[in-house]
Amino acid sequence: MTTPAKLYGRELSAYDEVDVDELLAKLSQEELTMLAKEVDPDDNFLPPSQRNNYACEKDPTGPLNRKKLIEHINKQALETPDRPEVKPYVAGVVRGKKWIPPPPPEKIREADEQITIDLGDEYETALTAATQEEIIDLAAILGFHSMMNQDQYHASLLNKGQPVGLGWDGITKATKPKIYPMDPPNDTDPEQTISRVKDNDQSFLDLNWNNIKNISDEKIEKLFEGLKTNTHLEVLSLVNVGLNDRTAQLLADALEANSTLRVVNVETNFISPAGVVQLVKALLTTNTVEEFRASNQRSQVLGNKTEMEITRLVEQNPTLLRLGLHLEYSDARHRVASHLQRNIDRNCRLQKRATTSLSLRLPRGRPPAVGVDSSFFNLTPPSAETTTPTCERRINDKPICEPVLDVPNGTDRFVRAQPPDIHPEPHSTPATPEPERRLDH
Repeated sequence: MTTPAKLYGRELSAYDEVDVDELLAKLSQEELTMLAKEVDPDDNFLPPSQRNNYACEKDPTGPLNRKKLIEHINKQALETPDRPEVKPYVAGVVRGKKWIPPPPPEKIREADEQITIDLGDEYETALTAATQEEIIDLAAILGFHSMMNQDQYHASLLNKGQPVGLGWDGITKATKPKIYPMDPPNDTDPEQTISRVKDNDQSFLDLNWNNIKNISDEKIEKLFEGLKTNTHLEVLSLVNVGLNDRTAQLLADALEANSTLRVVNVETNFISPAGVVQLVKALLTTNTVEEFRASNQRSQVLGNKTEMEITRLVEQNPTLLRLGLHLEYSDARHRVASHLQRNIDRNCRLQKRATTSLSLRLPRGRPPAVGVDSSFFNLTPPSAETTTPTCERRINDKPICEPVLDVPNGTDRFVRAQPPDIHPEPHSTPATPEPERRLDH
């Protein structure tokens, strides 16, 4: 507990009601002099001898009036003439020496080495007789972009001829920007597309609802319900349609049930990082989606935990080839990019092996395969309507339509034969193809 401050044995609150003028009236002249030495007054009109602790006692030389003294000093300063200049000032006349900066030191440049190149008489004659425009075109072809400006480069690239009067030292003039029309709004009818998805329309392969405003959640729910039973839709684009976590969960359920979608684009929506993880996890059920894009969502930063979870799910997906997500951490970016590259390389190897297997020749007496007209075995010209080859071969549960084999039929015409089905596993090595067999005529 602190002790209250005291002055002369009394608390400070006891001096609050003391009359200062009454105390000063009780002081003697000596006591007032001692008090004046300890306290400096704030009156600026008092002489300095009375405002400080002045110990020298002298009699004043006369009466002092500070106000009149200041007026006298100002009047004297204005009436006193200036001292005459030795050399009067004249406007425009330089007096004294003018400072001239010394010249900068000259840098000694070494002479460039002259390299003699023997181009031959033919090339030297062609270059000597070439015009400036031809030299500019040659520089553009050789890739010497620093020797020309943009107008010259583009004119050479498009073979339009060099601009007149531009030359080597010409200045590129600003060109008026081209005005392009605004993109028309998306005129897709949501009700019609929903009905076509539910009816499983074979010709309806691409659904594009990008930038369609005011799509209700009921319509989105109907679309996702139809996706569960649809077996023909391949591309689903739902950019900037207002998807949230609830509709994203419905989309994840639809992706788990659908087996034909190859491209899914849900960019620029309001899906949280947890919803993005659910969508990536749903891709593992059917393993048919090759491209998935979900960037520019409500949360720009997914977080380390979410990115590591997405990376783990992507590394378990053997069919995903493209992923549109902004990953902040380099570890996640590197692992995802490496896995996608492995998927692309595996897909290229499978396609190459499938193309190699098409070189198999059909033996005599084999019944007609799909896409082969029966007239091939009767040695008669094929009919005009040849059956279209169907996509029966599958790799990783995906139908693949490859260029089929052209087999001569002895009449200087060709018919298309469909090779047998091939079902290689994602990580297994396909069997060695059979030796080539030729048809006997």
